[in-house]
Amino acid sequence: MAQAAVDAVSVAYAAAAVPLLIWLYLLLARGGFWRVSRALLPEVAAATPDGRSVASSVAASPRVIAVVPARDEAASVGTAVSSLLAQRLTVPLELIVVDDGSTDGTTEVARRAADAAGAGERLTVLRGAPPAPGWTGKLWAMSQGIEMAAARRPDFLLLTDADIAYSPDEIATLMRIAEADHLALISLMVRLSTTSFAERCLIPAFVFFFLKLYPPAWIASMHSPVAGAAGGCMLVRPAALARAGGLDAIRGCIIDDCALARAIKSSGGRIRLGLARATRSLRVYGSFAEIGTMISRTAFSQLRHSYALLAATLLGLLATYLGPPLLLATRVPVMMGLGAAAWVLMSVCYLPMLRFYRVSAGYALLLPCVALFYAGATVHSAVQYAAGRGGRWKGRAQDVAT
Repeated sequence: MAQAAVDAVSVAYAAAAVPLLIWLYLLLARGGFWRVSRALLPEVAAATPDGRSVASSVAASPRVIAVVPARDEAASVGTAVSSLLAQRLTVPLELIVVDDGSTDGTTEVARRAADAAGAGERLTVLRGAPPAPGWTGKLWAMSQGIEMAAARRPDFLLLTDADIAYSPDEIATLMRIAEADHLALISLMVRLSTTSFAERCLIPAFVFFFLKLYPPAWIASMHSPVAGAAGGCMLVRPAALARAGGLDAIRGCIIDDCALARAIKSSGGRIRLGLARATRSLRVYGSFAEIGTMISRTAFSQLRHSYALLAATLLGLLATYLGPPLLLATRVPVMMGLGAAAWVLMSVCYLPMLRFYRVSAGYALLLPCVALFYAGATVHSAVQYAAGRGGRWKGRAQDVAT
């Protein structure tokens, strides 16, 4: 009986050590995903050392065409269009806005913004056709824009959302890095809004979790199979896109950015993901419910619609994020010590992201609650998928069983 009690205590202590071991792995062996400074793209000076502009320092002054799928984006598309047309490039950027069935005047707002910038001739508005069978709405709209752009033979395509405000030298920076490092795809995780309390609680964690899944160092390494991208801003070479099978190869993927990154990397293209310093998203989430809906839209797809993976994910979240505070509540000194050590490592990993978003360090204490929120949103995603309402976005259910 005594031996059984000793064994039970040993098992309990071993279980209590799991959260600490997880955070040691994440801190030391997960590609340094938490080191935000490493993922930041370099800042660009107004001129290179020899006095040339940033744009002219890019070899052969490549030509870029931006393709912007837009569905009911009247609130943001004007700012997005203005920021794109204001890019400081040797060869002026051209822009194709694909109106994906908007009913709020998106097209008119885009045209007014281009005219106000004195660049109406560089904007083309394409009325998109309804999605073809097997395609998600966004990818179908993008494919139509890419087809139109192909006739103009660009050196790069910028696949971007209608709710992004670009800093004036951002595209020149991306092209310079792509040329210098021979990249097929370079993607930018733009700065997300942290205006509301809900955003301050959840948005830095969203980026933190994303980078944990897709460490930028592993994305950049051709020795790693990890491939990820941020769909709000992707600069891609048309030839690399064609080698990967084009958008047709990923036409049904709701997490289209990461699917495109995988396709390009698996076809031999070098890719990179960075964090933006100034380029930002115009989309504001005013409530926890709005952010929960955003997470739920793709969470179960990320798990490949596997209920076994869902269960494993929930167990992992419990051990990783809820384990430390639960151990502190045991009042058993050894377990409390393990829990405290794990929580310290959790905070060490998370604090750089909070600093990047200029959010109080005190929000690190909320990370276990945030993880629980994300777990709930993931379960909701699975429920929505089972009910045939998965991936709902602006009136479309795009992640449904076939």
